[in-house]
Amino acid sequence: MLATASEMKNGFGKYLKHVVEESGEVVITKNNVRVARLVPYVSDLEKYFSVHEHAAVYDYNKKTVSYEEFMEIYEKSDVRMEYINGEIYVLGSPSYSHQAILGNLHITFREFFTEKKCKVLMAPFDVHFNKQDIDVPDVMQPDLLVLCDLENNINEKDRYRGIPTLTLEILSSSTRSVDMVLKLNTFMASGVSEYWIVDPKNQRITIYTFVEFQVDQVEHYKPGEIVKSVTFDGLAAEVSTIFDI
Repeated sequence: MLATASEMKNGFGKYLKHVVEESGEVVITKNNVRVARLVPYVSDLEKYFSVHEHAAVYDYNKKTVSYEEFMEIYEKSDVRMEYINGEIYVLGSPSYSHQAILGNLHITFREFFTEKKCKVLMAPFDVHFNKQDIDVPDVMQPDLLVLCDLENNINEKDRYRGIPTLTLEILSSSTRSVDMVLKLNTFMASGVSEYWIVDPKNQRITIYTFVEFQVDQVEHYKPGEIVKSVTFDGLAAEVSTIFDI
């Protein structure tokens, strides 16, 4: 909408209503020259989202934001991201090897948990991990997870708000340090019982078990051996079959 400076001065309420109620804009002219623009107010957070949504997705990476800011950014974005220790971590597209190994693992886990109470899910699936003595949760998408507390932990938006019994991550060059250090600490501090780290490069699987928010056991498995869950008796597989892609 165009308005002269005189029209704007005499009818400001009319033009303000147009901007507020119709989310439009008013271009102000003076002597037939466009000199100013009246537009809807945009908050700093909305500016941040608007600018970055059209930039490279990795502009989000390692940004320090509050939990509330992260959730608002995340809910408006199609970009997969996690929130750990107050920072955003953008998730890249997984490789063929990653997905093939994940498929092998999912088959093993799904067969074991068929007709059992616990359910097996794969990423992308958000979990809010509430660490002991820390108010702000981490939000992550483990590659594979086992949920045994679904009852009373699915909210009105069909979102899970419990603590997985088992989590699993497949390492990649870009996530190695995060998976082996930051996520290990989060899982331990939030009450997860067992954490599998699957290393395609070295064809090794490491299982951490936690008791009372501390590391209890660490077991390493390589091809030729049988990887076995500590928490779930009978959940096992030949390591070589996991890496057979």
